[in-house]
Amino acid sequence: MTSVEANFDGLVGPTHHYAGLSDGNVASIANRGTPANPRLAALEGLEKMRQVAQWGAPQAVLPPHERPHLSTLRRLGFKGSNADVLVQASRQPRLMSAVSSASAMWVANAATVSASADVLDGRVHFTPANLISKFHRALEADHTAQVLRRVFGPERSFCHHATLPGWDGLSDEGAANFMRFAGSPTDVGVEAFVYGRSAFSKGLEPQKFVARQTREASEAIARAHGVRRAVFLQQNPAAIDAGVFHNDVIAVSHERLLFAHEDAFVDGPAALAFLRQSFPALEVEEVPSARVSLQDAVTSYLFNSQILTVDGRRVLFAAQEVAENPSTRAYVDDCHDRGVFDEVRFAGLRQSMKNGGGPACLRLRVDLTDEQRADVHPGVWLTDGLYRQLKAWVERHYRDRLVVDDLADPEFLDEVYTALDALCEILALPHLYPFQRGAE
Repeated sequence: MTSVEANFDGLVGPTHHYAGLSDGNVASIANRGTPANPRLAALEGLEKMRQVAQWGAPQAVLPPHERPHLSTLRRLGFKGSNADVLVQASRQPRLMSAVSSASAMWVANAATVSASADVLDGRVHFTPANLISKFHRALEADHTAQVLRRVFGPERSFCHHATLPGWDGLSDEGAANFMRFAGSPTDVGVEAFVYGRSAFSKGLEPQKFVARQTREASEAIARAHGVRRAVFLQQNPAAIDAGVFHNDVIAVSHERLLFAHEDAFVDGPAALAFLRQSFPALEVEEVPSARVSLQDAVTSYLFNSQILTVDGRRVLFAAQEVAENPSTRAYVDDCHDRGVFDEVRFAGLRQSMKNGGGPACLRLRVDLTDEQRADVHPGVWLTDGLYRQLKAWVERHYRDRLVVDDLADPEFLDEVYTALDALCEILALPHLYPFQRGAE
């Protein structure tokens, strides 16, 4: 039985804009209020997917969420036609922005995924993240669950769990705080859950920003999935206060490798020793602060890179910002010279990066056997033909400039609905959205 690591990237939605909704995310706050280019953002994401697919790695797409989220506005007391609701909500720009967020594009936050080799029942397990630390993200959980069930359907291959209860002590941010270590996708691995705080046993916590992932949430997911070998590591509070809102901003895993900053975890040496004890084959590339500061790690998103095995070669796929920052460029060049990475490549994702999302934020990794891969909805696998269709779809339906005031325009809502209708036909996912089912 063979197995592969497949990448499922989120399509950037047509309401992509810069609202600065995410405290603790340095880029999101820094670019608040600036005009966005949804068309360019979506094309950048598609180009990244195309490159990965051309290297031979399995690549698929996940559709954006329906936004503005009118059902939420109606639950909050806004009444009348769609146009009436939008006009009323526009008087509260922050609320209008929150219900129009395209943040579901960063599907590393969408769910925690356990490989079938790691769990007791031999299926791939999914738990959609509740994302309760941010209002605009908490709106995503129900639709994410539906999308995952549609894409990963047959129960013989996949097991879907409910989101964790919406209590602060069970705050869950998905695969952005999850790493897997294994010799290959087929091997039984060690699943590492990284949390920022504990609800039941108070200890170290950040002072400036709220830690978004709790230990209790991570433990609950590991139990529900039936993970054979789970370990729990605490994120360094000082790193969170420096803008490391998720573990994947400061550490990334691939097969046997941990690529991480020395300030990633509480009591770093002990954390690494614990990991090595749990997974003796571990390879560690620990980046010292003296060479890459926390600030440079956060602004460049060095650790939010994808690491891929391409034709037996280990490739680091980093944001273009890594190449433009002197310290991070010098470090990845040194890693290449030492053979940590056989190749280093760069992705242009300016639109996503301005909202605080790098290459790894845009993808959800799912380890699949041949049989499980055959059970994935076929319409989402990125082929040359699908790439061309999606590129033409974006160019036809997306605006090249968007600000918050545009979100309340009823004509823009019609544009969004037309675009999503067309996308459902392209991906062969009919009746995916509430507006298509008359559920608004």
